[in-house]
Amino acid sequence: MIFWIVKIITFIPICILFPTRVIGKKNLPKGRYILVCNHMSNIDYAYLFNFIWKKQYVLAKDSLFRNRIIGGFFKACGGISVNRDNVGINTIKNCLRVLKNNKILTIFPEGTRNKTDAELLEFKAGASILAIKSNAPIVPVFITKKPKIFHINKIVIGKPMYFNNDYMGENGTNKANEEIKEAMLKLKNQ
Repeated sequence: MIFWIVKIITFIPICILFPTRVIGKKNLPKGRYILVCNHMSNIDYAYLFNFIWKKQYVLAKDSLFRNRIIGGFFKACGGISVNRDNVGINTIKNCLRVLKNNKILTIFPEGTRNKTDAELLEFKAGASILAIKSNAPIVPVFITKKPKIFHINKIVIGKPMYFNNDYMGENGTNKANEEIKEAMLKLKNQ
């Protein structure tokens, strides 16, 4: 409930302050999927939160959950705490539970904001592993520019990608990550 209240309250201000064009909404499948997106700023999730009109559960760094009030707010809005250096079994179980319940899981596979000139940082294995274990598709998303107030930006949504048991193991995960990365970079130029 809090998710929808926050969404309704923030939708118009976000649209006015950060005008955004969403391309490829038709690519979002029905049911469960893992949304993977590049990560350039602290408001990237606000973009996805407001411009993709479905409830999403998002992996967020555990430091955001240390304060009881703020942490409770993040949890109510679909936040799942993750220790980026040592992912715990509870985080994995929570993510698999979200997918099992036919929900949307949002992951920034770079693991942190990209403050470099590189288009994408090295991907963590989490999104690929969860896709393989849950048999949920990955939907690549690319935010084309770092958000700036009153500057038009684009969110480009790609077609779902499916990864089966052939991608099990470290080599398979690395291959899946490379395929996702390629798909995301293609979106940047659309």
